[in-house]
Amino acid sequence: MSDVDRKQAQAGRRAALVIAGTAVLWVAVTFIGSKLGLDQRTLALFDLMALGGFLWAVWMIYNIWRARRDNQG
Repeated sequence: MSDVDRKQAQAGRRAALVIAGTAVLWVAVTFIGSKLGLDQRTLALFDLMALGGFLWAVWMIYNIWRARRDNQG
């Protein structure tokens, strides 16, 4: 495995961890927030933060795809 492949694999694992971590934290905050009786504005803030995490992961995946495409051509 070349150094470029290793870096791309590491970036892919990092993106997967961002997705999984964002999902777990989002579900946990939603569950805990409903049990604590947080208002909808606060829960919406956490929803927006989760959306930001997912969009960041999509951006990471796009950059991995673009780098892999550039290396092939």
